[in-house]
Amino acid sequence: MAERTIIAPSILSADFASLGQEVRAIAAAGADWVHVDVMDGHFVPNITIGPDVVKALRPHATIPFDVHLMIAPADPYLEAFRAAGADLISVHPEAGPHLNRTLKRIRELGAKAGVVFNPSTDPSVIEWMMDEVDLILVMSINPGFGGQKFMTSQLRKIERLRAMIDASGRQIELEVDGGVTPETAPLCRAAGATALVAGTAVFRGGPEAYAANIAALRGD
Repeated sequence: MAERTIIAPSILSADFASLGQEVRAIAAAGADWVHVDVMDGHFVPNITIGPDVVKALRPHATIPFDVHLMIAPADPYLEAFRAAGADLISVHPEAGPHLNRTLKRIRELGAKAGVVFNPSTDPSVIEWMMDEVDLILVMSINPGFGGQKFMTSQLRKIERLRAMIDASGRQIELEVDGGVTPETAPLCRAAGATALVAGTAVFRGGPEAYAANIAALRGD
């Protein structure tokens, strides 16, 4: 397990009128990844951004772009997001009939492949294909909107997935997204998380606060 927690600020909480500046600011403040929430208004009840925005933001930072596809179907858009600069692409098992094929395709495109668990999704869905998984993302809220309260019920899921990862012997990042704050981050780390997504907790206070906000989440 990584000693230093990966912090992936979600630009869903950034100033959309200044996204390029915001991406540069979080990178300068010590962010490890840029987390991009892609929503289609169909799979989740919100509409956010598409490949063209990712492409426009890509030159503003050298850190990896962690793209979470909350869209269905996801398969037709994998190539576009990879071409736009996505380094990690995560999909929900519910977004298509062939999760294994989707993960293989993401890896064929040269990106790391992630699986996202909604609060009600059982970890067993990836039991027989851990070799195709590079990232596991546990949603500790119901996806669709930022600013929701952390669901402590998901800590047991994080613990179970941690055990599955350890048993696989593979280097799979275990990421948590939803209601992550300086108060809930230690709970996630204790349960086995290696990466934390945070929106509100990073972007509150403006750019001059980003470094301190990221450090607080990391437990520095």
